[in-house]
Amino acid sequence: MKNRLKLPLYLFIFCSGTLFSQQFMSKADLHDLKEIERTFDASHSVDLIRNKFAIHDHLGTPCLSLVAKTKNNFSKNQIEAYGGSVHLTVNGLATFNMPLARIHEIKNLEHLEFASIARKLKPCLDKAVIDTHADSVHLGLGNLPEGYDGENVLIGVTDWGFDYSSPVFYDTLLQQTRILAAWDQYKLSGPSPESFSYGTEFNTPSDLIQAGSDTANIYSYSTHGTHVASIAGGSGAGTSYRGIAPGAQFLFVTFLVDEGAVLDAWEWMYQKSIEEGKRLVINMSWGLYHLGSLDGNSVLSSAISAYTDLGVVFVNSGGNNGNVNFHLKHSFSGDTISSRIQFYSYAANTNMWGQSIHSWGEVGSSFSNALEIKNSGGQVVAHSPYYSTTETQTYVDSFLVVDLDTIWYNISAEDSHPLNGRSQMRLRVKCTSSALRVMFKSAAVTGLVHNWNVTELTNDVGNWGMPFSSFGTGSLNGDKENGISEPSCSDDVISVAAYATGWTTPTGVSTGGAMASFSSQGPRYDGVMKPDIAAPGVSIGSAISSYTDASYSSVESIEFNTRTYHFAKLSGTSMASPMVAGVAALLLDAKPDLSAADVKEILLLTAREDNKTGVLPEEGDPKWGHGKVDAMAAIREALDLNMKEMTSISSFKVYPNPVSNILFIEELLDVDTQISVTDFTGKNINVDITNGTIDCSHLTSGMYNLAFQHKGIEQQITFIKK
Repeated sequence: MKNRLKLPLYLFIFCSGTLFSQQFMSKADLHDLKEIERTFDASHSVDLIRNKFAIHDHLGTPCLSLVAKTKNNFSKNQIEAYGGSVHLTVNGLATFNMPLARIHEIKNLEHLEFASIARKLKPCLDKAVIDTHADSVHLGLGNLPEGYDGENVLIGVTDWGFDYSSPVFYDTLLQQTRILAAWDQYKLSGPSPESFSYGTEFNTPSDLIQAGSDTANIYSYSTHGTHVASIAGGSGAGTSYRGIAPGAQFLFVTFLVDEGAVLDAWEWMYQKSIEEGKRLVINMSWGLYHLGSLDGNSVLSSAISAYTDLGVVFVNSGGNNGNVNFHLKHSFSGDTISSRIQFYSYAANTNMWGQSIHSWGEVGSSFSNALEIKNSGGQVVAHSPYYSTTETQTYVDSFLVVDLDTIWYNISAEDSHPLNGRSQMRLRVKCTSSALRVMFKSAAVTGLVHNWNVTELTNDVGNWGMPFSSFGTGSLNGDKENGISEPSCSDDVISVAAYATGWTTPTGVSTGGAMASFSSQGPRYDGVMKPDIAAPGVSIGSAISSYTDASYSSVESIEFNTRTYHFAKLSGTSMASPMVAGVAALLLDAKPDLSAADVKEILLLTAREDNKTGVLPEEGDPKWGHGKVDAMAAIREALDLNMKEMTSISSFKVYPNPVSNILFIEELLDVDTQISVTDFTGKNINVDITNGTIDCSHLTSGMYNLAFQHKGIEQQITFIKK
């Protein structure tokens, strides 16, 4: 390429040498290990490393946290010999801590299929309970044999900001806590859980009350965990903000914001569920875009699949980047593309570093990326070389200088990632000048390449997308597609989108119910459909931690044990995920012998469509998944109360749902088919059924069952009258 610089430019490139030759680690991890070793050897300051990487203290020794897939002959003795610790979980997965002074010994470890530095993670009710029909399940309507509230089911919540003293986690009489146990991985006083050597476990009501809340962590005294858990199963404590499964017990883990810690949390929860003999649902209202491979092959995905086989149900928020064009894809044919990288405001976050551009190509196809710097008039004032996934063998740490401004960037790349064999590159760039435009350039001979532009913080937990946008002739805009984060893109997790709660006003006007603008869109970049299902996630009222130092606007408060407890409304797929986790708990309360796969299948099968979702394809929709979660329909399906699907007549759908006057049946059925309508008490309702339409104008607002019978085969669907 010609150098077209018209301003003085100084280009410096520093390439890291190879520290390890082991193929079980990515090049990015190999570089980071070298950086950690160099920093520690030079300063012996753990604080310089702890701010960026997951550092745990094991027996008084600072250790780096890693996650791994092991082979059959793997022995934890080899790590313990260096003063580290190992915890083997399921399906050959392991977490281990290696002393900082001995990380150079990682090159000597044997029988590892894959290993990675544990990456940090981020936390990607009233009317909502009615919208999901959970209130009808609580009351035992719809001919249910009894009401269900999640009793005898454990809901595990991995999060930050738990208020152990909150009355919403007590029984409805406010006499006994429903928190079975909590593990604060930040609290150093102990005692640690059995089999783990860090954090503090609270196993008794008195321990929980004495602790009050989890300790301050990377998110200070947060409230996210309390809000999320209360949505899943809070009692409401006399308010209208009652959760989905208010009879369930809880397991809380305040985890160390990294993969290894959350793997430990899942194992701890699973062991607790075995001890109690109860089914377990784990909610994860967090995620990250540069964690794993975004295609179901990550370490966390493997763990979720293994625990799913053991009966654990996993539910995860799908991400909150549905309203930003942070994704850019292109099918190359010997061409080059260009797009502007938009930056998050440096004034908006004290930890702001820059932007992370993560690119994934296809197996067997390489690509090259570069940076081009323009001034506000569109003139090119600096550019980097093109870095190829084939030829970039070492980590690149470099910068460009334009007058008094410095643009920093670093690159790690490989032609075949250990997890999936795909070419990939992570390019991180820092530019604090508002006068310059940073352009992303990409070229390839052939192949489809996906890119994501996500904010990079100095504490490694940035999680929000920023746009790719056009600037100059021929440059491209990004899009909102393929935006599901890890681990929500795992095959076996229930990935949840968010929509605004729908309800009928006292005057009979239907409102709400539309997809939330922020809810991330699928599918996965390999074409697998995500998200799986949708739930209310806009302005959801739920409990706030009484210990939080976060800001919020209280919508209600109560007094309990001399403390004041507030409720507030928050939005996000973080709020939608515990809705579905709560419904999963109701399912397992009604039918404890369901497998985890059964729970997911039933939730997707019974998800409802209405005039906001439209008719969804059988494989699911990139925004809605399979539709809106429906607790009543799911319970009825699990208990075989829903009529079996007909094989001798056409399957059917009805619209609009909710309906004001005329309900249409999508396909006209056989004339011998008998059609009946009942309310949710089981009472038959007289309606006029003519030529595939049903007159609902005289019905009162509420939920109804529409049943079809033909030659002994029956089918049923739920509809709502506005």
